[in-house]
Amino acid sequence: MSVFTGGAFFGAGFAGPCGDKLGRKKTIMIGAIVFCLGGALQTGAQGLSYLYSGRAIAGLGVGILCMIIPLYQSELAHPSIRGRVTALQQFMLGVGALCASWISYGTYVGFAPTNSGQWRTSLGIQVLPAVFLAALILLFPESPRWLIDNGKPEEGLRTLAKLHAHGDENDAWVRAEYDQIQDAITFEHEHEAKSYKELFTDKSCFRRLFLACAIQASVQMTGVSAIQYYSVTIYELMGIKGDETLKYQAISSVIALVAQFLCILFIDKFGRRWTLIFGNLGNMVTFIIATILLAKFPPGDSGNKAAAWGFIVITWVYNFSFSATCGPLSWIIPAEIFDTKTRSKGVSIATMVSFAFNTMIGQVTKPAMTAVGYKYYILFIVSDTLYLLFVASTFVAILIQLEQITYII
Repeated sequence: MSVFTGGAFFGAGFAGPCGDKLGRKKTIMIGAIVFCLGGALQTGAQGLSYLYSGRAIAGLGVGILCMIIPLYQSELAHPSIRGRVTALQQFMLGVGALCASWISYGTYVGFAPTNSGQWRTSLGIQVLPAVFLAALILLFPESPRWLIDNGKPEEGLRTLAKLHAHGDENDAWVRAEYDQIQDAITFEHEHEAKSYKELFTDKSCFRRLFLACAIQASVQMTGVSAIQYYSVTIYELMGIKGDETLKYQAISSVIALVAQFLCILFIDKFGRRWTLIFGNLGNMVTFIIATILLAKFPPGDSGNKAAAWGFIVITWVYNFSFSATCGPLSWIIPAEIFDTKTRSKGVSIATMVSFAFNTMIGQVTKPAMTAVGYKYYILFIVSDTLYLLFVASTFVAILIQLEQITYII
């Protein structure tokens, strides 16, 4: 898994300048094509070296897509539904996880263990959505902000009108939004971040970058990757058979999808800050319960079926809490708080931070669980507590509100 997320780290870094130079649509197409190449290499792998190379290349494509798509969505969407539209990123990740879980379960029970179709089928199917994305993305509109920012104001106005007023370029809201974008871009060109260095030297840019990176890192440190990657291993230690572990993981994916759909429905109603606070509180409580269960009833040793089921259920509850709150907001907030001059570069760095922490947890979790067992989960309880205090702080509350108001108005 770390080979994949490591590739995604570099893909997110590449997507920033590529999104500024080539536009959002072409960058998405490049990401989809790269993923197709990686997926094809994995499917036809003749050895582990092929598989690892394919995973790294596919990760590169996913990193590009995870960075550029929330940005593209936020620039197309009307402010009144921007949160819901950007939350589709996490929702579709949930759809992918759901499909992967049930396809893996089906191939596990449907093919003999010696039949390479057991893993080639799953790896081949993952390429199909990327093929459709690469083939169809050029039929979608380009970001109006990118068009206006790159010397195509007439096309930007037409796109705004088609998106929000059925093509009426004289619509009052369209004209107001167009004028606002032009004024903002004129100002930004005078104070433009010409390099990544200026994101760190300009105080306003750095505040936004710090917030976006802190949220992405903190979301990974809620323990989501540890739960997702290694819950199956813990199920096996509890004596649950291989096909049953995959089934329980697939059920967890269904629960996550329901939670992500609820986020889409209600995120623009309840706002960002309180959703993060209550979501992180839920994450912390579920990790406390999971840690107690692992400490009192060690997997494979206690033989306590009730405790085993308690752990399974609590991972489902955690997954619901995370998927309804922190998961979607880790993509929504970075896409909202940057202005046009820094958005692509800033979201790129924030996404790189997300994949860097994801890779780290993927590398550390297995040896940590082997060495210290349940005590490893205490790390995530502490991280959840610190994250809760961070989000609840007056500084972050004001910053989130001001940056959102600046971007929307």
